Amino acid sequence: MTTIRFLGDHRARLGESPLWDPRTGWLWWVDALAGLIHAATPDGAGRARFAIDQPVGSIGLASRGLVAALADGFYRLDSETGATRPISLLPRDATLRLNDGKADRAGRFLSAQTQVHGTGGTPSDGGLWRLDADGGTARLEGGLQVGNAICFAPDGRTLYFADSLDGVIRAHPYDPATGRIGARRDLIDCRDLGSGPDGATVDADGNLWVALVLAQQVACIGPDGRVLRRVDLPIPYPACPAFGGPDLTTLYVTTIADSGHRLRSDHPDAGRVLAIEGLGVRGLAEGVYHIRE
Repeated sequence: MTTIRFLGDHRARLGESPLWDPRTGWLWWVDALAGLIHAATPDGAGRARFAIDQPVGSIGLASRGLVAALADGFYRLDSETGATRPISLLPRDATLRLNDGKADRAGRFLSAQTQVHGTGGTPSDGGLWRLDADGGTARLEGGLQVGNAICFAPDGRTLYFADSLDGVIRAHPYDPATGRIGARRDLIDCRDLGSGPDGATVDADGNLWVALVLAQQVACIGPDGRVLRRVDLPIPYPACPAFGGPDLTTLYVTTIADSGHRLRSDHPDAGRVLAIEGLGVRGLAEGVYHIRE
């Protein structure tokens, strides 16, 4: 039987990037526009709250602490103190910031940009960026408005990601040895499900779990693009799912209270973190970004 509960009393303006850390048994997540990084135990007890001086797009496990995709580039994050140190900054562009991100299964970290509105200029096209162990970066794809849904197949050889505004989750062959991507294959147009895709993760069977931000659901989609399951949620604007808990069978979902642009909710529980249990599936351990010292 599937049950849904809240993770403690934690709330975010724009909740994103849930991340299970097996080293501590904590769930990490970010409040993107508030520049906050949180951690809590599975029963909701708070363990960390770090304030960053710019928006936080996403976080990932690193060989030491965490890696963070902040607005202007990639940073090391000390998971005990919250101190940040740049790894690689991207070309300056006030109309773009890094958004969703994940570590691959070979020690790199990928993050996609989103356009920033209200800057007074015409937004540039966002890119999908790869951060390598030596701190080098490469732009793998361009033309993105809201880069999202980054995740990898269990064998690490397929990369999934999306532009939330065009609605299509893309699949690319991915070379774990080099971090290069192959030709695009369209997996599914989520607009047929009533929403563009937001964040996504992959379970141990290779199925994608995607936040349907406008449909108030999480959908399970097979690697062939078939919709296998849709889970209704009790609050609006789910943003990003991730499997966690000691056995990786809890699906945590961050939500949005105010995206700073189009999505705002006056629901009394908007912005809280959901914990979905009893789905009968197991997640995968997240990749770890290996920083070369």
